[in-house]
Order: sequence, then C-alpha cells, then structure tokens
Amino acid sequence: MTINVLIVDDSPIVRTRLRRELDKTTDIRVVATAEDPYAARDQIKTHTVDVILLDMEMPRMDGLTFLRKLMAARPIPTIIVSSLTPRGCDLAIACLEAGAVAVLPKPGGGYTIDQLSRDLVRGIRAAAGAKVERVATPTPAPTRSTPSA
Repeated sequence: MTINVLIVDDSPIVRTRLRRELDKTTDIRVVATAEDPYAARDQIKTHTVDVILLDMEMPRMDGLTFLRKLMAARPIPTIIVSSLTPRGCDLAIACLEAGAVAVLPKPGGGYTIDQLSRDLVRGIRAAAGAKVERVATPTPAPTRSTPSA
C-alpha cells in the first residue's frame, strides 16, 4: 500500500527537502505540497491524502487554526513538523489536543535532517493506520454579565 502525503509548509526549501527525504521510501508518496492552509485545502479536494505534514507558522492562517478546522470538518491523520513545537511545549500539547497524531521538531539543536527523516517515515507509517475522528472546535465559555450598579 502506498501512503499519500501532503506537505504544508510556507518554506519552499523545507517542502523540497521533506519531499526529497520521503522520495527515498517505496511506500510513501508525496502527492502534493502547499505553501499555506488555503492551498492545502485545495490540494485535499484534488488528491487522496492519507497523512498531512503540517507546519505551525504560515501566512494567512496558522497551522493550529487549520488543524482545528481540518479535524472538525474532514479528519486526516496529521503530523506537526515545526520549530515552534519542542517536546512538551504548550503549542505541541495544543496540537495533540486538536487531533494531531504526532509532533516533531524541525532539525536544529542537535536534531538532524537524518533523524527527522527517520522519525517522519516511522510516524507517517503509523499515522496512515490511525483512525482519526472529528474533533469539535472548542467554543468559548459563556461570559457572565455583571449587573451595573
């Protein structure tokens, strides 16, 4: 079985590098890339996508907002790949709560592209078998109005 992947990242260098790394496998195929969530939405309508690789910091809409909208409307296993989500940080936890199946950092600080590549391949294979369900978009808690004196 071939796993179809969509890469969503505003950096053309990152998109190209991730594609190049994933092209080394025989069971993972990058079917499309997108520079922002709006382009990603169009790619999802056009291609069969089994797993999404999603950056957090992008123009027009941030990755967490897109992830929440995606999981509420059309859940697809999503792996966050971002320099903003080191292990255990609040944003990484928010991504997992919003429905991401994994959160990986971009290379840096001793974490190499080879390590990321290995972790991505393992994560994509696991994510492809994951059953993700709709996650309701959180609604703000009602505020109490205080009577004026």
